[in-house]
Amino acid sequence: MTQAVLAIDIGGTKLATAAVEADGRIRVRRKAAVAREGVDATVEQIADEAERVLAEAGLDWSQVAGAGAIVPGIYREAEGTAWAPNLWGDQFVDLKAALGARLPVAVRIDSDRAGYVLGEQWLGAARGLTDVVFLAVGTGIGAGILSGGRLIRGAGDIAGAVGWFALQPEYKDAYRHCGCWEAEAAGPALAGRGGELSAEAVMEAARNGGQRARAAVDETARYLAMGIANLISALNPEMVVLGGGLMQAGGLFLEPIRRAAPQWAQPYSARQARIELSTLGESAGLLGAARLALETS
Repeated sequence: MTQAVLAIDIGGTKLATAAVEADGRIRVRRKAAVAREGVDATVEQIADEAERVLAEAGLDWSQVAGAGAIVPGIYREAEGTAWAPNLWGDQFVDLKAALGARLPVAVRIDSDRAGYVLGEQWLGAARGLTDVVFLAVGTGIGAGILSGGRLIRGAGDIAGAVGWFALQPEYKDAYRHCGCWEAEAAGPALAGRGGELSAEAVMEAARNGGQRARAAVDETARYLAMGIANLISALNPEMVVLGGGLMQAGGLFLEPIRRAAPQWAQPYSARQARIELSTLGESAGLLGAARLALETS
């Protein structure tokens, strides 16, 4: 009997679910705006979307080996609790118990950062590598870290909150809420420098030769290169994979980062570390969630 796992990518604005085969083939996927009226509403939506995904894939729960879910923010594995202020406010919620009560299979949960790096290491740009950093750059900045093949979580499961890297000697009030690197290099910073309403608009203007937009991209790329150099020096990875909304622009950032990062990084580590764009795009999180489920089943 064909078996699959259920993959769940809980984002700050969207919910993606998929039925995924053991070899990573996505049979069916669905995407919807995520319910944000509390954890119970989100979990109820997940249960409904799971039923729809399985029906579209021609599966029933007896053919599902397990479920994997990733969540933005912090996930405390020992307690089964998640902190996702963009979804449920500034408190930890018992996500594992809530999902376990609604899904009739074992559920493994981790942070979205962990999901991204697991997906890329399984089937993406970092396939088969053991020392990898996945850097997600969008509205915020975060990193999933594999060292020696193991996820790095930290004492409080907060490892990877690299948006808080200090890259400026002068402290700004903006750093209080999201950290220096994020304030200087994430999407809102690019939009502000470029004088546009969104990072996407600045990137489009840069492609079309706009001088202010091009300067904004160049400055943002310099900040990104500095932070990436810090990651390379601290972690000595084989690869840094760049993903997230800002990296959809690909070539606007990749080559400037590749040129500048080695100037700041430990030289031997810089020579070892490849800097690549994600090859999985939006599928990285779903495949990472599927990997979590497969490791549990």
